[in-house]
Amino acid sequence: MTSDERSYWDGIGRDWQQTRPQGLWRTHCAEVEGDLFARWMPAGRAARILKTDLFGEALGEGTFSTLERRGKRVVGIDLSLTVTRAARDRHGTLAAVGADVRSLPFSGESFDVVVSNSTLDHFRSQEGITLSLRELHRVLAPGGILLLTLDNLLNPLIALRNHLPFGFLNRLGIVPYYVGATLTPRRARRRLEEIGFEPFEFTTIMHFPRIVAVGLSGLLERNASAVAQRAFVRMLARFEVLSRWPTRFLTGHFVAVRAIRK
Repeated sequence: MTSDERSYWDGIGRDWQQTRPQGLWRTHCAEVEGDLFARWMPAGRAARILKTDLFGEALGEGTFSTLERRGKRVVGIDLSLTVTRAARDRHGTLAAVGADVRSLPFSGESFDVVVSNSTLDHFRSQEGITLSLRELHRVLAPGGILLLTLDNLLNPLIALRNHLPFGFLNRLGIVPYYVGATLTPRRARRRLEEIGFEPFEFTTIMHFPRIVAVGLSGLLERNASAVAQRAFVRMLARFEVLSRWPTRFLTGHFVAVRAIRK
């Protein structure tokens, strides 16, 4: 980790806490992720759960309530200390730690479940993804479960976005913060297997085009009633039926993987 990386994400955290953009979209994402993680968690309550990103928890509920119901102890990490403190203040029972997922401050086999939602797709190269997956493998107990989401390169909109200059897209407001390298589903499977995971379920989530949803979200947040806003979130959720279609890897914003630590 560099000080520049931490400073950058601290700045993003401060700005978003003040302005809270994309509120309805983020509510939709948290609900879809929460439903998926609830289905994919092991039966019963896990003793120790690690969550590798606290942005959602700093700005709202995130997926913390889902994880808290399914785990006896939930530990969250974030590179940004600003985000970490905000998440800790908002969720009193969350053990929030400022840490880099590429070099975790935990001993080996410390957790039974790791939830890593859109954390590893913000590095400049795939090397960061590999380092992170090795660390997640190290801190998971044998037989532990990894729940992972990454930007989906098979979605043509994501592929186009990743090939265009970030600065250009950022100035247009299309990409509000840095997005980096990611993996196709096939490469994700290969990388997980090489590191020592056994991937046994792949799907995709967030099927309504994000750029359209975020634009509509902003309009509704400024002009619509709470009832209309909630109806909009329900409408977005209906598109998740596409995760069961053969075309799911072309429409989903994120690839979601459930894997076991060998």
